[in-house]
Amino acid sequence: MSINSFYLDTPTETPLGRGIKHIGIGKYGSKPLPTDLLEECRQALNDPDTHPLQRGAFLGALIAKGPTQEEMTLEDTIGKGAFSHATFFINKVCPELPVGMLPVATKLVRGHNLQASEAQQLGDYLFGIGIKPEDNCETFRGLAASIMRVRHETNEEYQGLMRAAERTFSPGFGKISCATRPLVQLAEPFDGVENSYLITPILAHFFQKRGYGAVSAVGRSGGPKFTLNALDLYMHLGCQFLQSNHELDTTLDRYGWVLDQKALSPALNTWVDRRRILIKRPFLATLEKTLNPCHAQILVTSVFHITYQMKMAELALMAGFDAAIVLKRGQEGSLAPSTSRASGILCAVRTPRGHLFFQHFEGDAATFANYRTETETQHENPQATDNAKLIRQFMAEGSSTDADFDNRVYFAQALYGRGLDWIESQLK
Repeated sequence: MSINSFYLDTPTETPLGRGIKHIGIGKYGSKPLPTDLLEECRQALNDPDTHPLQRGAFLGALIAKGPTQEEMTLEDTIGKGAFSHATFFINKVCPELPVGMLPVATKLVRGHNLQASEAQQLGDYLFGIGIKPEDNCETFRGLAASIMRVRHETNEEYQGLMRAAERTFSPGFGKISCATRPLVQLAEPFDGVENSYLITPILAHFFQKRGYGAVSAVGRSGGPKFTLNALDLYMHLGCQFLQSNHELDTTLDRYGWVLDQKALSPALNTWVDRRRILIKRPFLATLEKTLNPCHAQILVTSVFHITYQMKMAELALMAGFDAAIVLKRGQEGSLAPSTSRASGILCAVRTPRGHLFFQHFEGDAATFANYRTETETQHENPQATDNAKLIRQFMAEGSSTDADFDNRVYFAQALYGRGLDWIESQLK
């Protein structure tokens, strides 16, 4: 087995992989490296066979966190004073990086936020747009993604990265939409779930019954979960996958259309493999859910961390959606609301006059009391076949053999329905 395939198979078991997990937590949670792990990381940084993405991700997390006095000794693997001189650091760590990228790279290393135009330039590089083979630097890709993740990306940076991502869309997903009715795009984390079942296809059908066309954005899991995701489920249901926006003039009665990231953008799909090596979820875990290639009117998405709920709504409006429904604390971050924890939705609208309005609907409100439970049912290692069976049963009979699953669907329909009523009243 080559060193590269080893890293692809077990990225979390390498010294730098364990280091990334330890220090790449975020700007409010990172911890110093234990002495023994620090020494292992030192050896890995000196090893020419170390995967460049992990090298960059580790160093990026370390810089964004701020190295301790003991961790400062790691600069000996790069050059004396490297952590204090951004340009010197970049030249030593990323020698292949083209000169035109140096201003953006040094700005990131110094801890500064990027302007939208700079973020788009960075995005072009990350996605390989116009990059010559001799200018290709995987270490920098890991470095940049890690720095932004630890310190958190700004909306302006997301705007630039979004524009770059749009430049990678396949020709079929251009500026023209052939949809004959308003579209709702459903998008939850592409890494899916490990202890619960998804209800996304039923939600797509729910929005179709409300007069919308439903598009579910799916893709391969970049981790950390790999058990079951919406792509697996839609494949088991035999749903129709979009190949271009020209297919949106076809009326679909049940689950709507499914948009696989692989068909939308080969460049984004390539990043799935990088993300598995990087371990920590980079900007794409958020960005891929808010892209709007089908020109949908409403985005229905989810966040697990409450602090990201408003950010997701803002990014949705930035991406061209007229409105968004953002679920907080769904089951494992999915679009299925929790029945025992503080779940709820944030609705956002940009009116025809350009005014912005936001409204919260909490899941523990009295109107939803009948759906609340003391605990959540756990389904260890859920399988797409079983999930698809529950979906089909519910669609055929209005219920399934799983009472918890049914209750969660009823709760979701009531909660999203309330949000949709408010959005429609604002858009009139």
